[in-house]
Amino acid sequence: MSKLELETSVVSTTWLYNNLDAENIIILNATIPKVTSEDREDSEVFQISNTRFFDIKNKFSDVDGEFPSTFPSSEQFETSAQELGINSDSVIIVYDEKGIYSSARAWYLFKAFGHKQVAVLNGGLPAWKDEKFPLEKKQNNIKVATGNFQAKLQARYMVFFEDILKIQDDSNYTIIDARSSDRFQSLTPEPRAGLRSGTIPNSKNLPFTTLLQGQKLLPKTYLEKAFKEVTDKNEKLVFSCGSGITACVLALGANVLGYKNTAVYDGSWTEYGSLVKKS
Repeated sequence: MSKLELETSVVSTTWLYNNLDAENIIILNATIPKVTSEDREDSEVFQISNTRFFDIKNKFSDVDGEFPSTFPSSEQFETSAQELGINSDSVIIVYDEKGIYSSARAWYLFKAFGHKQVAVLNGGLPAWKDEKFPLEKKQNNIKVATGNFQAKLQARYMVFFEDILKIQDDSNYTIIDARSSDRFQSLTPEPRAGLRSGTIPNSKNLPFTTLLQGQKLLPKTYLEKAFKEVTDKNEKLVFSCGSGITACVLALGANVLGYKNTAVYDGSWTEYGSLVKKS
């Protein structure tokens, strides 16, 4: 078995199938329930062979934080990644059961903690199934050797509440909101109980679904067109959403296009709408 090196942030199902036996590949399922979906239970019983579960909610978020899915500490991320058997030379392929949804958050967290060899499976498990590639029954609590991964925080990948208060009035930055148009325009209530509707001042709206065709990321030409609908800039972009999950889909699209100096607002509208009262 040979070792892999990645040159892209998104891989196809065929690529993954052809590299399943690579010595240093690790496949992670980063599925979380969609907050806007009524189907919040785990109903999928199959997985790609040798998948390990990347538990965003309980292992890779600050579980003591006030808001959902918030950025973990370097120590927590490092320990949880090592428990999954992740090494410094691991090539990590992340998928989810929705297509491209929370897998982008896992990808972004690895980038934010200094691991470059990570990519999202385009189309996720649905695309894998469509190709009739092999599956196995889900396995819980798989025992793996502890990895040697070391977290090296890349602070530029995330912005937080105090940052966003400054950025929102800085014309050098563009804040792009990944929520649906109806939520962005306050035409429909926020799905989280008690959270007010609204937007961060001066933000633009690019629903994350705009970057998808079915469950796959659009080709580059169409990605670029989608971004150009809201901004002519390709740097100093800050992505927001409901709680920092689908903002990472925009970050993934921007990365594929080679955009530089982009970040995700970790608390996103859940934090902002809770801490800033409507004027």
